[in-house]
Amino acid sequence: MTIPQVELTDLTFEHYRSALGVGYASPRLSWRFASTANDWLQTSYEVRITRRGEDSKTYAVDSGDSVLVPWPSEPLASREAATVAVRSRGSDGQWTAWVESTVEAGLLHRADWTAQVILNKDTEYTGAKRTRPGDEGRNFTGDLEVEESGLRPFRTRTVVHLEEAPTRARLYITALGLHTTYVNGERLPDLLEPGWTAYEANLNYRVYDVTALLHEGDNILGSWVGEGWYAGQIGLRGLLRNVWGSAAGLIAQLEVDGEVVAATDSSWRWCYGAVTQGEIYNGETYDARIEDEAWKFDVEMFGQWKPVTVRPLPDAELNAAEIPPVRAYATLPVKEVITTPSGKTVLDFGQNFAGFVRVLSSPLDAKVIKLRHAEVLEGGELGVRPLRNCKQTDTLVLPQGGNITGWSPLFTYHGFRYVEVSGWDEITAEDIEGVAISSDYEVTGAFQCSHDLLNRLHENVIWSTRSNTISLPTDCPQRDERLGWTGDIQVFAPTFSFLFGAAGFLRNWLRDVRADQRDGLVPITVPNVHAIKLSRMPHAVWGDVAALLPNDLYEWCGDKDVVRESLDSAIAWLDAIPRDKRTQLWDRKTFQFGDWLDPAAPPAHPWKGRTDTHLVADAYLIHTTRVVAKLARVAGKTDTAERYDEQAASLLETFHTEYLTSASRIVSDTQTAIALLLHFDLVDDKVPGQREVLSQRLKELVVADAWQVSTGFAGGSGRWALLTAGTPIILHALGANGHLDQAYRMLLNKTSPSWLAPVLLGATTIVSLPVVVAAYTQWERWDSMLQDGTINPGQMTSFNHYALGSVASFLHSVVGGLSPLEPGWRKTLIRPQPGGNLTHATASFFSPYGQVFCSWSIEGDKLSVTAQVPPNMTALVQLPGLEQTVGSGVHSFEVPWVAGDWPPKFDAPAVLQAPEDNWVRN
Repeated sequence: MTIPQVELTDLTFEHYRSALGVGYASPRLSWRFASTANDWLQTSYEVRITRRGEDSKTYAVDSGDSVLVPWPSEPLASREAATVAVRSRGSDGQWTAWVESTVEAGLLHRADWTAQVILNKDTEYTGAKRTRPGDEGRNFTGDLEVEESGLRPFRTRTVVHLEEAPTRARLYITALGLHTTYVNGERLPDLLEPGWTAYEANLNYRVYDVTALLHEGDNILGSWVGEGWYAGQIGLRGLLRNVWGSAAGLIAQLEVDGEVVAATDSSWRWCYGAVTQGEIYNGETYDARIEDEAWKFDVEMFGQWKPVTVRPLPDAELNAAEIPPVRAYATLPVKEVITTPSGKTVLDFGQNFAGFVRVLSSPLDAKVIKLRHAEVLEGGELGVRPLRNCKQTDTLVLPQGGNITGWSPLFTYHGFRYVEVSGWDEITAEDIEGVAISSDYEVTGAFQCSHDLLNRLHENVIWSTRSNTISLPTDCPQRDERLGWTGDIQVFAPTFSFLFGAAGFLRNWLRDVRADQRDGLVPITVPNVHAIKLSRMPHAVWGDVAALLPNDLYEWCGDKDVVRESLDSAIAWLDAIPRDKRTQLWDRKTFQFGDWLDPAAPPAHPWKGRTDTHLVADAYLIHTTRVVAKLARVAGKTDTAERYDEQAASLLETFHTEYLTSASRIVSDTQTAIALLLHFDLVDDKVPGQREVLSQRLKELVVADAWQVSTGFAGGSGRWALLTAGTPIILHALGANGHLDQAYRMLLNKTSPSWLAPVLLGATTIVSLPVVVAAYTQWERWDSMLQDGTINPGQMTSFNHYALGSVASFLHSVVGGLSPLEPGWRKTLIRPQPGGNLTHATASFFSPYGQVFCSWSIEGDKLSVTAQVPPNMTALVQLPGLEQTVGSGVHSFEVPWVAGDWPPKFDAPAVLQAPEDNWVRN
């Protein structure tokens, strides 16, 4: 028998996908394993580092660690590259082959930058002076005029003469705003660079290897620069402009063979061009009549170009971006060309997504083409009311016979499925394609099962995740908002972390969370753009992101540095929470979102749900206090951990007094309230049988509501549990407390509000899956679209939100059976729990150690399970009648299976009328 060879793969540094331009002098190393070898564990490893001009040095370490291990050598200097090779030795004494990669440091110190900020105006425009609440004394300028048009994008460039072709060339580049950059006419690949941050504190830059783009002689380095989020219209209803600044600028530094050969300074020139408007919310205007492509590569072409205005570098930290760049990940053909009842032409791409369109051919007689984007049709026409003040319109101005083939916008993106086209007669499906974009993180998780609608639900979650992770975690990609709502990512982080390599993306965003904290309080959106009182008020669930997100990253990646970076922020948030003097729970004078978007809440007042908003806040307060104690212990702060452990215990006793009766009934008799108690382990252990009473009552309420979802944001979304991945609270609370059948029936319910209702709505028939598959992403409200095809009357609705997609965690951990038992997945739980009418399911995850996999099927009275565990990982397998710890390799199990009655019968109190049977069969 041949023993499979253990192979090391994916040698990475910190959480960077590319090792070019890392922002750490001593970056930690990680590597994965690829093999089906049985019971293979690493006992030691060697790291061989080769620096330029030096002999290789090998460092031997007796350790089983392979994730985020310390850099063993002297720190890297700015710009320094090193070749790093790693090999592991197993318990059998055998060494793996070496895996090798090159890491290169970015500009690690401010003094490394000689570039300045260059602007396109002789004097900066400044609007009405405005200071954001909570930012007194900080120099912010702003203009509150909504009607004011955005800053016109401009071009800037310089000529770089090289005596010979370079052997090594690097471009370090960022912008106050957005840039699209060309080297000798070749466009750099990334979109919407450098993204969106809390610009006054953090500014990301990226490093490009441009060696192959430069040549002997004259070279053109040029960029389009636009306002982006930095100076553009932004915020709820788009009420603000110039939040961080009033003029867009470029910062670029080109180094060739170790020498700075070009840096943004007074020698650069600028000029307007064919892009006359470029706004995130409103769209882009392109005037092909004044297009001049020669500026990208013609050395002699300066014409009317003017000297730039120069400003010093901003005070913000210049960070080598750990977040992956925004890139296109899919193209979508037009599925149908629709003529609306009013005679307008609408293109249907068959999928709601975030991105833009690319023109594939040029019309013969068009003069002005308008492309108007929206997510849905209402009454057969483009449904634009949910966009509010956001125009989402691109305009193309053409000369007679002008060529716009290949056009796509530079400075905007849209959330849409439909595009209304005017000015282009006889357009066909072949003339335009959709381009879907997101931050370019690694795809890590997958799920598939025997239920087609659940598979589509999972696909919807993936589309919504990608649509709302463009530079930072947003709530929606379409209306005049698109903000980094702290509550949304707080509940969605476990799902995000399973599906994609989210660590660098979220670590980057946590820097901005810390930067935007004021007196300990965390704003409801980060970066904080709001000049409204609500944004600086303390809110549970939303503000708790300061502690709960670092905890999620620790559990999913095993990253203690993220914990250390965030601990002070988490403590500051907890200590800043306004407390009732008597109870030390949340001050009841504070406004709380509570179970946001409870289906029973009025459309115009989504916080007015059935659950006491302060009960939700207090449940999270106890949970967050426990988490802060845990984070302190991870960071080695034992005294701090003990202090918060004591606080949590005291708060729990008070919580019981405030909210629970002696008969174990809860003040808010709702699914959300009970699910929070069960899920966060807030049950009073001194009261015998309390958990059983509460879980039985939860079942009764679920059945009484006909297995429809009756929870909102807090009750319907996921958090971290003790032994499982974050799961939707209501489903987890049912499944973990003896009512898994009820959880499956709720999951498979097709009647709104439910997870499958959006999947079904819009299909011509229930079984018309090709139509369903093309339909929707995750919605913001359970009833964003009503059964009659009209849009929810609330002024706030979206058809591309990811928060309610947290149900995917239930699919991964309960249906699929995969979740971590130890931080970083060092030990994994493999525990599929079949239910409903599902007959098979498969889940896989590229963990920090390699791919872990679980596949199960039911045939008759047998449950068959195949599990794969990568080297250097162990797994606890739990199946009916079986519990076994296994090492690496492929493992097969077969256990007796007794199917329960399906569907579960209506057995709520007799006073309630039995609902019609509404569970979904395949």
